[in-house]
Amino acid sequence: MLSPKKSLNILRKTSALLEGHFVLSSGLHSSKYIQCAKLLSYPHLADKICKSLANKIKKNYRNIDIILAPAMGGVIIGYEIGKILKKETIFCERVNGKFVLRRGFKIKKNARVLIIEDVITTGKSSMECVKLIKKYKARLVGFASIIDRSTKKSLKIKTKIISHLKIDVPTFKKNKLPIELSSIQITTPGSRFIK
Repeated sequence: MLSPKKSLNILRKTSALLEGHFVLSSGLHSSKYIQCAKLLSYPHLADKICKSLANKIKKNYRNIDIILAPAMGGVIIGYEIGKILKKETIFCERVNGKFVLRRGFKIKKNARVLIIEDVITTGKSSMECVKLIKKYKARLVGFASIIDRSTKKSLKIKTKIISHLKIDVPTFKKNKLPIELSSIQITTPGSRFIK
C-alpha cells in the first residue's frame, strides 16, 4: 500500500496535482488543481497507485461482476483496475448530454456493478452512471476513485467511496478570495477549456 505522502509525491511529480491559483470549470477559485490524466500519462507511476486502489477495492467489495467507468476520465483507470481485479470493464459516454452504453457494451440483469472514476468531486457523473445501472436492472456495488476531493456539502453520493487518496481542495467564490490566493496570478486549467 502506498503511503499518502508517497502518493502526493507521485501526483506532484507527474503534474497531476498542481498548486497555485486556479479557476476551476465550476467558476470557483482554488489553490489546488487535480488532473489525473497527467498521472495516467506515466503508466509506470500510475501502476503503483492503481494497485493500491485495487487492494482497497478487494478489501471493501467482495462480489463485483463488472466495472463501469464514465468517459473520458474514468476509462483508463477503469481499464487498469479491471486488469488487476480480472473483471470485465466497460465505459459509458455522453450522447445528447446523457450517459449511454455504446460499442456493443451491455450490463446483464442483476449484475453487480462497481463504478470507477479518476476523481470524484460532486459525484454527478457517478450518479448518472447509477441511472444507467438501474435502467439495465443491475445492482450497484459501490464507488471507487483514485482521488476523492468531495466535501459533505457538495457530494451527491450518499454511500461510501473507496478512494486511493482523499484530498481537500478548498474552493472560493471570486468575491471571497483569501488574500494569499488573490496575490497569485490565475491559471485556467481543465479539459472544458481545451480547443
